[in-house]
Amino acid sequence: MLLVPSLTLPLEAPTLADAVALAVREGIAAGELAPDITYSVYQLADLLGISRSPVREGLLRLAEAGLVEIRRNRGFRVLPPRAHDVEEIVEIRLALEPPAARKAAAGTESQHAAIQAALDAMAAAAARDDEAAFWPADRSLHDLLLQAAGNTRAAAIVAQLRSTTALLGPPTTASGRTLSEIHAEHEPVVAAVLARDAPAAEAAMRAHLEATGRLLVANLGAR
Repeated sequence: MLLVPSLTLPLEAPTLADAVALAVREGIAAGELAPDITYSVYQLADLLGISRSPVREGLLRLAEAGLVEIRRNRGFRVLPPRAHDVEEIVEIRLALEPPAARKAAAGTESQHAAIQAALDAMAAAAARDDEAAFWPADRSLHDLLLQAAGNTRAAAIVAQLRSTTALLGPPTTASGRTLSEIHAEHEPVVAAVLARDAPAAEAAMRAHLEATGRLLVANLGAR
């Protein structure tokens, strides 16, 4: 079994398992971890200076995303990311989020205020070109819309799908799409929700997700 010695744990990850997943993903993206080679879980744990439990948990997340294959009692093997994986995720989100935006238009005043606040946080982060603040605000906005629709299970599913998408490849800003442009795509969704225009909210969310999906697929195809 081989191991690339340059993998390091990112300090900003919230948990060790998240850090392992990010470190391995970056190794895959940089070509440091190659397909068709079996890597040792034990050696990876020693290299990163952590126990095997978070390493296994991080690898399981990558396996769920389709980026690695766990080989029982042997280690793990890298699988190249596929555009089809992103297409499947976007298809699921299109089935959940546009109808949720429609329902969110009938939400309470406090729910609508929270949705507006999340959009404002996105705008402020975009003005500073602050990706570290922008993406949590983006996730919060989508989650609040789903919660306002009254579907907590859908919110949990979408949160997991977004995490998987983040592991599969770079964000759409890698294609030159700016944070301000992403914020602008969300404005019609929120405007329609606050105006209680259910059909417009659904249409705006569908347009946003379709545009995002096209760029994510293009990013993978360019790698």
